[in-house]
Amino acid sequence: MTNNNVRGDKRSQSALTEDLNWVGNLKRVREAGPGLDEKSFTQTGDSTKAVHAGTTDDPRTGAVGTPIYQTSTFLLDEDQYQSIEEGHARDRFIYTRYGNPNQWAVQQKIAALENAESALVFSSGMAAITAAVMALVDRGGHVVASNELYGGTHSLFNSDFPNWGMSTTYVDPKDFEAIEAAIQPNTQVLYFEALTNPLLKLTDLEKLVALGKKHNLRVIIDATFVTPISCRPLDWGVDLVVHSASKYLNGHSDLIAGVVVGSRKLVDMVWPKLLNFGGNLDPHASYLLERGLKTLSIRMKAHEESAYALAQYLENHKQIKQVIYPKLASYPDAELALKQLKLGGGMISFVVDGGDQAALNLLKHLKYVKSATSLGGVESLVSLPFNSSQASFTSSQREKMGIYPGCVRLSVGIEDPQDLINDFEQALAKIAE
Repeated sequence: MTNNNVRGDKRSQSALTEDLNWVGNLKRVREAGPGLDEKSFTQTGDSTKAVHAGTTDDPRTGAVGTPIYQTSTFLLDEDQYQSIEEGHARDRFIYTRYGNPNQWAVQQKIAALENAESALVFSSGMAAITAAVMALVDRGGHVVASNELYGGTHSLFNSDFPNWGMSTTYVDPKDFEAIEAAIQPNTQVLYFEALTNPLLKLTDLEKLVALGKKHNLRVIIDATFVTPISCRPLDWGVDLVVHSASKYLNGHSDLIAGVVVGSRKLVDMVWPKLLNFGGNLDPHASYLLERGLKTLSIRMKAHEESAYALAQYLENHKQIKQVIYPKLASYPDAELALKQLKLGGGMISFVVDGGDQAALNLLKHLKYVKSATSLGGVESLVSLPFNSSQASFTSSQREKMGIYPGCVRLSVGIEDPQDLINDFEQALAKIAE
């Protein structure tokens, strides 16, 4: 396998050089990718994409599956030097911070799952979020964002943005009048989450994209909670999608990674930020992420099966005051959920009678469900927003957001539904004693 065999070399080198000699040439095109595999998966199902897209068999040994290319650098020849000179170094192997076969394999797989032209993997979800935002916001720029953001994203906007001459206005993701009112002359990006943490509010992507087009703004969506198996924001017209790949995409709670997905043009704008900030994903970590992605489709179906059964049980329990799950008839945005989500997912939010102390006691008595941060793994994980994701807010601020005492965030794994129900039944019985 040589660097000359990568996708993107469909034209002669002289034709490519002619196109690229003039930066302002409107005929200049970007091939999708980059990647090692030219096979198309546009007509296949999600499981087929998850297993085969991007994955390459080793031509030298016949090994089935992408080998681990644990190298920091690659041999250089005239082709690489020319790619640097002409501005398409992203399509060649030069240095692993620039790109690596393991990165390309997993990027192609994620792009196929998202119906995207291109993707970039990062060393963490925050590295991906930071690079995506910084690629689209200039100094002095402004972002309109959800007031229910992941804590790391909120910290980026709140702590670092002012140092870079940037600003953010936070709004209710359900209030589109407030979103539009928050737009300023220097606004450049609308940044929202497909499904919020921990209250699982759905963002209406169709309305948000229409608002972005009306005001000539880019739209970035964090789709970590939904995954491309449930919702593909790019299909609704979103510009860039980000994921914390540490969660569902990897699915095994053994990896930290992030991803940015979108058009080749926009992802090419993000790539220099990856280089400058240094948030590239190690080849071995890329291999692990590719391995985890192969079971994404079947894992998400298992997550939903267990989550839906458990949500129904909890909703009918006398010690539970409220349950939020997108597939329940009681879900506040049930009509939008049917329109926008193919699956209900694995996240449940509920409120225990007795407040935060009762919720703390509940966690102590659970046997299969582990008390830990993060989500999206094969094991069920539970946490309390008041002392984890929303700990930096006051109790009154949390209640204003709708996070009431006793609120529990539950990431349902792939355990048998009845075993999870039995676990909660015994734990709830103990805190009622």
